[in-house]
Amino acid sequence: MKRFSFIWIVMFVLLYPYGVSSAQQLPSEDPAEKIKAIQIEYLSKKLDLTPEEAQKFLPVYHNYTHEVEQLIAERHQKKDLDKLSTDNADDAARRNMDKELSYEKRMLDIRSRYSTEFQRVLPGRKAGMVFKTEREFRNIMINHVNRQRMNRMGQGGAPRRRPF
Repeated sequence: MKRFSFIWIVMFVLLYPYGVSSAQQLPSEDPAEKIKAIQIEYLSKKLDLTPEEAQKFLPVYHNYTHEVEQLIAERHQKKDLDKLSTDNADDAARRNMDKELSYEKRMLDIRSRYSTEFQRVLPGRKAGMVFKTEREFRNIMINHVNRQRMNRMGQGGAPRRRPF
């Protein structure tokens, strides 16, 4: 029941219209920053972090997310550059496969390194839950965005039935 109510609180914060009090909004309130703050709150609550643990964990987690975001941005930038080249299709496919494997390896290296760092600042049980909890939050956000998209399309979130 706690999880259900927490999910509703997260959804309310995300659904709260940005334009209701635009005169009172601070210019630095970015939707991405709001989502990051909600993610940190979700992680802290799910991992049941004490204030001391949070003080040690959050700087390490911020460094981790920063490195992951840089890697993702680099990947997107390289994909955009590859779209501009007009090479042989087979050669391009091989290069793309190599680049994708390189990206996956670098992501695994980052996660492995930070797994060790999380174990250094958190008890083993909590450190072992960081990536799982992060995945849970991502799934909640994806489901939320999909529901919003369905609602905007006028389907109300219910699947359409096809006539027989």
